[in-house]
Amino acid sequence: MDSSLVNMRRDAIIKGRTTLGIELGSTRIKAVLMDENYNAIATGKHDWENRYIDNIWTYTLEDIWEGVQGSYHDLAEDVMREYGVTITTIGAIGFSAMMHGYMAFNKEGELLVPFRTWRNTITGQASDILTDLFQYNIPQRWSIAHLYQAILNNEEHVAEIDYLITLEGYVHWKLTGQRVLGIGDASGMFPVDTKTKDFNEYMINQFDELVADKGLPWKLRDILPKVLVAGEYAGKLTREGAKLLDPSGNLTAGIPFCPPEGDAGTGMVATNSVAIRTGNVSAGTSVFAMVVLEHELSKVHKEIDLVMTPAGDLVAMVHSNNCTSDLNAWVSIFGEFAASMNMDVDTSELYSVLYNKALEGDTDCGGLLSYGYYSGEHITNFEEGRPLFVRRPDASFNLANFMRVHLYTSLGALKTGLDILFKEENVKVDCVLGHGGLFKTKGVGQRILAAAMNTPVSVMDTAGEGGAWGIAILADYMLHKSQDETLDHYLSERVFADKADIRVEPDEKDVQGFEQFMKLYRAGLAIERAAVEVL
Repeated sequence: MDSSLVNMRRDAIIKGRTTLGIELGSTRIKAVLMDENYNAIATGKHDWENRYIDNIWTYTLEDIWEGVQGSYHDLAEDVMREYGVTITTIGAIGFSAMMHGYMAFNKEGELLVPFRTWRNTITGQASDILTDLFQYNIPQRWSIAHLYQAILNNEEHVAEIDYLITLEGYVHWKLTGQRVLGIGDASGMFPVDTKTKDFNEYMINQFDELVADKGLPWKLRDILPKVLVAGEYAGKLTREGAKLLDPSGNLTAGIPFCPPEGDAGTGMVATNSVAIRTGNVSAGTSVFAMVVLEHELSKVHKEIDLVMTPAGDLVAMVHSNNCTSDLNAWVSIFGEFAASMNMDVDTSELYSVLYNKALEGDTDCGGLLSYGYYSGEHITNFEEGRPLFVRRPDASFNLANFMRVHLYTSLGALKTGLDILFKEENVKVDCVLGHGGLFKTKGVGQRILAAAMNTPVSVMDTAGEGGAWGIAILADYMLHKSQDETLDHYLSERVFADKADIRVEPDEKDVQGFEQFMKLYRAGLAIERAAVEVL
């Protein structure tokens, strides 16, 4: 690194002209220190895994704080190694984490039951009742579904609840003392009113009436966090919080915090996808698409979640449990074959060759059919999954079509939900930003997604920085936005003004071919059902 750049960044660190973002993902906690030019100048990480205890997917409080402290410590060491200074102050801090879930505390601040993460599917009864009551889709992973299911189950702890919050809201509370949450993740706890930018008061009253006969000592509003939008001040680091984040004692109290946000919202920020008629697709082990809406949907769709951008605009979210796992497994098989033939093939080259080969295939995959269902898929009504490849004897079975069908099917369930948005609800989107493993081979994943959505798809180099960078940007927005400057203007005109992207337009033949494939995909779900029942 150029010495002048090192000196400039060292000065920014010493004087606190930086922002810190920490995101608690499902397998890794990542910390990013960002300078005033929106560059990630230091990073830290801590790997962790959820636990399956008493039929609940969870992380312990010890897991959480070991991870938060570990990622910060790793970042501080990176700063010392690269710049030779100790972090003592920061311009602003923000926390992000996996959305939804259930963390319930009593008046003494004690966790009443183990943290129930978004991954748990134990609230089906509550989800159905609340969706019918509100006439608003309430997915199983939402906090209100977990709360109502606990009430239906007559769990003793419910009467003791003083505060109900999500993961990053919990960390923020312990570091600042503030019971607040960014509107993006708040909208994944309970429905939010697009006009008031607060929890929907009518639905809160409906819920209180629903549970009135339970004799609970609280009203719903009293146990929920205060909702904040991007740019609002969300408290400052307390002395106790400083010691909790940095046990070494080097970090000083008083650092301002931006509202804590969910990983979907920070992903939107990191991909410049918060403006109306923009969207982003994150495609890896699972895949989800988020489209910022111009208007509310005409009716309730169980396949579509409604959440918010960090600025409070309505977002339609389509989430599929399965994406690249089966595709990766097949690439691994070809890697094994190459090794058996004593060929030394780099993994990146293997993906590049096989993915690009797919582009030589028939646009409808030549009649081949595949389902990459490693797990259940709610969009197509599967509680369990079985990876499956099947073909007719007269199908065009070659390597190009084989790879193409596995790329297509990785987006099959997602497209099922997106078709509701685009064809039934007539939602418009001008451009989609793709990020995640599907897009690592240049141009291929983009072209397939563009065909699935019939929409231009762009990829940015900065998308790889992820949600920790996104929440650091939100911290910077709180500090430096001009009066009345919107988040989408700030991102487009400041953060991403000089960031290049690669844009792929949908090819009409690819679009038509994908539609043909989807006819077979829908018809063949009976085969997948039989596989689940037999295997």
